[in-house]
Amino acid sequence: MFEELYQEALNRKQNPKEGSYTNYLFDKGLDKILKKVGEEATEVVIAAKNDSLDELILETNDVLYHLSVLLVEKGVTLEALRQEAATRVGKQSRLAERKEIDTY
Repeated sequence: MFEELYQEALNRKQNPKEGSYTNYLFDKGLDKILKKVGEEATEVVIAAKNDSLDELILETNDVLYHLSVLLVEKGVTLEALRQEAATRVGKQSRLAERKEIDTY
């Protein structure tokens, strides 16, 4: 699924289409894309806290879409993500070195 979103964003970057929201984001630039990623990530958190699965599914798709646009804008390939993920497989987390997350 994420690969399809990424490929669609890459296609829009390489072959702009008038009226495309993706091209609107590319035209507006990095700051607009980052703003949308932040907004959508916040909406994922709110949906999860509200215990709404439908809302969580919707907002997760939105954040994945905007992340794909960001990655294309910055020239990050899916292969680079795969390579990084591969370095993490089987590694044990060092929980003692992580900061505690405050819950309210």
